[in-house]
Amino acid sequence: MAQQRVLIILLNYRTPEMTLQSAEAALRELDDLPGELLIIDNGSGDSSYTQIRRAAEARGWLDGNKVRVIASPVNGGFGAGMNIGFKTGLADGSTPAFYFLLNSDAFVQGSTIRTLRDFLLERPGAGLAGSFVRGTDGAPHRTAFRFPSIAGEFEASVRTGLFTRLLKPWVVAMEMPQAEVQVDWTAGASLMIRREAVEAVGGFDETFFLYFEETDLCRRAARAGWRTHYVPASEVEHIGSASTGMKGWQRTPAYWFDSRLHYFIMTHGRAYAAAATLARMCGSLLYGLRRLIQNKPQADPPYFLRDLCRHSLRALLAPGRASPNETRLPSPLAKEQK
Repeated sequence: MAQQRVLIILLNYRTPEMTLQSAEAALRELDDLPGELLIIDNGSGDSSYTQIRRAAEARGWLDGNKVRVIASPVNGGFGAGMNIGFKTGLADGSTPAFYFLLNSDAFVQGSTIRTLRDFLLERPGAGLAGSFVRGTDGAPHRTAFRFPSIAGEFEASVRTGLFTRLLKPWVVAMEMPQAEVQVDWTAGASLMIRREAVEAVGGFDETFFLYFEETDLCRRAARAGWRTHYVPASEVEHIGSASTGMKGWQRTPAYWFDSRLHYFIMTHGRAYAAAATLARMCGSLLYGLRRLIQNKPQADPPYFLRDLCRHSLRALLAPGRASPNETRLPSPLAKEQK
């Protein structure tokens, strides 16, 4: 039915071959599912757009507007790229009933897209639904989360079983749910969103370049009355950080700190943001002490605590100096995309 059509939005940033693999997996579902695939090259600045378009044309994907390939002239980040997809809509100019956000390094398995769409169709109050995600090695990735908080920041940085047990209600990464469950937020690697939920919140906040944008979207959706669910019956295989290189960070990039701070300020205010940062610092210091005494491994990228302190003090004490948008582009950060 037309009112049940899905627009799959697949964002590419300098991973054309991987994007084509992800698109191919998604298109297998569109054989018997009403919808379209929109591939957006997010300002790669290389030959990605040309490669993807030529490959899509050679495979006959562009026939009948089932697949479209467009390009953004700039890389405004993950949320900005997805907002382009929201605004573009379907090929006939209409608006889909659902948007399915898919990472270029995520590959749907089985009936993932239909499962998420049907889940939302059957639950009028549910606005967003995310998948069970596993790595290419079969290891599950945690994608069911609670909203960040002061207690959650401390627990995440102190990395101690005692505090994890004491602060369990605030631990951001939930234990892997075995069945469908309502969550605070879930990852955007495979995320189905009802059109009305997108309209209620106006899409992603483009102040976030990378990271925390899904967290913010789910929180604003919750405030507008839309629930977020984790649906393990839908599954994707995910490489993870293929474009950002997060796993090999030698230094945490400025945009991560920008996004984290923006989230806390917009959600709770500057005083709360300062307290959350202090909690993270205290947890990191305690873990650093454990490293000295117990020979614990390094958990954060080099200079993380120093960079956190410097960034937070500069942003909180001189809030008018620059916003995350102003410090973001142009810079080497534009080379990285989720």
